[in-house]
Amino acid sequence: MKNKVIVIVGPTGVGKTSLSIELAKMLDGEIISGDSLQVYRHLDIGTAKATIEERENIPHYLLDVREPIEKYTAFDFKEEAAMRISDIINRGKVPIIVGGTGMYIQSLLFDFQLGKNESESLQQEKRASLEKLAFEKGNEWLWDHLNQIDSKAAATIHHNNVKRVIRAIEVFENTGKSILDQQKIDFKNSDDMKYDAYIIGLTTERDLLYQRINQRVDMMMSQGLLEEAKYVHQLGSVQASQGIGYKEFFPYFDEQSSLDEAVDKVKQHSRQYAKRQMTWFRNRMNVNWWDLVTNPDSVSRLKEELEPWIKE
Repeated sequence: MKNKVIVIVGPTGVGKTSLSIELAKMLDGEIISGDSLQVYRHLDIGTAKATIEERENIPHYLLDVREPIEKYTAFDFKEEAAMRISDIINRGKVPIIVGGTGMYIQSLLFDFQLGKNESESLQQEKRASLEKLAFEKGNEWLWDHLNQIDSKAAATIHHNNVKRVIRAIEVFENTGKSILDQQKIDFKNSDDMKYDAYIIGLTTERDLLYQRINQRVDMMMSQGLLEEAKYVHQLGSVQASQGIGYKEFFPYFDEQSSLDEAVDKVKQHSRQYAKRQMTWFRNRMNVNWWDLVTNPDSVSRLKEELEPWIKE
């Protein structure tokens, strides 16, 4: 019997936070953030982090667990979220995972290896070493090395495709498994899931979604997004600085663009990211889609579907 978890996914601006709170109150649940930037302390506005008031005393996890200068990976999330799920279930509560970072959600629900928790600098150092070997000893030598450790993968990759050869070597060295083993996972098949997950996807009409995203950016600006972005800019080249809502302001701070241009870029990139999120979740996961923006009354039907499922 697999442990039950509720997962709420979808782009920004469709009501994931409010739905998670509502379901947590109804089902005696606790919430785990599945967002790659909400883990960082001090980054509240640009990440659309639920405020203390919005949380309504519902326990939230994996918020504010790293300093903005630190790295945070899908490997970190998988390990920490799994521990939280076990703890929540052991206390008789319902875990509710909420977020839009697809790889994080997928890595948690499906038991596939992501690789060791190595620093990015170490990963880059290893990759550079393999690239150097290919240059000095030839592509075939590097392919032979892959063939010795993972002949299955080597049989499917041409020796001149150095990038894929290196990636296959990295996966095997980090996980002890062939890259082909991970490609066999059917992410649409619930039988392959580590948990019995009810995945709720929130969406709405594209024009309305884009309008809500634009309005949200304007609201963030009134809440102090510019000051938060300035703080991130001062941190230098860190992982958090790549987040949408921060990096777009850097040219403005460097006197290379106007503030209006920066805000427009935030809106544009947020809309593009929302589109990519929708495509990713539709193609990679078996999601129950709901539009609670134009059909708010349908939340009662969603609750009716969840209650018998949670009691099974």
